[in-house]
Amino acid sequence: ANKYPRKDDHAGLGDWEATKSKLPDGIPGLVRDAKKAGVKFGIWIEPEMVNPKSELFEKHPDWVIMQPKRDTYYYRNQLVLDISNPKVQDYVFGIVDRIMTENPDVAYFKWDCNSVITNIYSPYHKENQGNFYIDHVRGIYKVLTRIHKKYPKLPMMLCSGGGGRMDYEMLKYFTEFWCSDDTDPYERLYIQWSLSKFFPAKAMGSHVTNWNKNTSVKFRTDVCSSCKLGFDIDLKSLSGDDYKFVQNAVKNYDSMKPMILEGDQYRLVSPYEGNHCAINYVSKDKQRAVLFAYDLHPRYKEPVMNVKMQGLDADKVYTIKETNLMPGKES
Repeated sequence: ANKYPRKDDHAGLGDWEATKSKLPDGIPGLVRDAKKAGVKFGIWIEPEMVNPKSELFEKHPDWVIMQPKRDTYYYRNQLVLDISNPKVQDYVFGIVDRIMTENPDVAYFKWDCNSVITNIYSPYHKENQGNFYIDHVRGIYKVLTRIHKKYPKLPMMLCSGGGGRMDYEMLKYFTEFWCSDDTDPYERLYIQWSLSKFFPAKAMGSHVTNWNKNTSVKFRTDVCSSCKLGFDIDLKSLSGDDYKFVQNAVKNYDSMKPMILEGDQYRLVSPYEGNHCAINYVSKDKQRAVLFAYDLHPRYKEPVMNVKMQGLDADKVYTIKETNLMPGKES
């Protein structure tokens, strides 16, 4: 029906109908065009939320967490669905299932959650509100269990205002977390260092963005390469050298990825203790290793700092090679 076409964040969330004025061929058209270009298609969804101005809300107001007989507070013009309700669980599962059924070539999902729970009251629980929070979370787990069972190889990133939902239970269902909306590379070093004490690098999505353009594309890429690398920038805006660098950096990352995502991590120099940060990864067979070393705030005539790598085989001789150099530069 598409009664409320999605033009901004005020309407349409929850209906999951393509806005034909923008996407005349819907999601299948996007998947088709991406495939022609040799690119895998991923989609960003927010299935737990609803706009009051939506067909879903009009048909099922009792599916929404909302205080009766009180003024409603809207966070980002949206409300949260009551996923403690089995009917809502079926609906949320159906969002992903329909997309995948109609578009089996969809290769990736980003599952977002951009609103805290406000107006706390479950129409489903009625007089038993004390169980609501627990049953709501369990309902989410039930939905994710169904998705994971039907699509066990589907990569999915979990985002919630950044890392608001990073926990071990969610690792059962998602391949990675969006650690933070703060993608400033300097801040990311602190964020990634701290999170690495609880989560492996393969669970930490880290994307190069335009945040803090005072830093080079190389520095931003080097920071993100120590976790699960991605790019959220317009490649057409890059200079010739930066574009060549990014192409080469992706190739280098593909080579280093087994060490970073599957190897052992050693935290060497904490950014919290000075102006430097260093970590290294070592492959399980100790044949290869990669060292990431960052100078956060270079100072004039700053003394050189020695860093001792860890995890290497003392009986082996290793060849050292600097990687991710800018075009025309030598180590």
